[in-house]
Amino acid sequence: MDKKLTLSLDQNIIEKAKDYAKNNNTSLSKMIESYLASLTKRSKKKPDITPLVESLSGVIDLPEDFDVKESYSQYLSDKYK
Repeated sequence: MDKKLTLSLDQNIIEKAKDYAKNNNTSLSKMIESYLASLTKRSKKKPDITPLVESLSGVIDLPEDFDVKESYSQYLSDKYK
């Protein structure tokens, strides 16, 4: 059952949010509902990860022996040569 909720927000934020919702073919209400749902679904055991970052997890497959520090060091070395 849907209920009404009154929020007080900065007018500039409201306008930007309405434009964002329109450009993404959704309603502002649905956007806020989805955001609040994602906040309340989080388990206290999980670290605070934004929905965007969570959606990106598993996008790349790395070998088991992949060394992040070594790879980053090599990247920086190449970048600043």
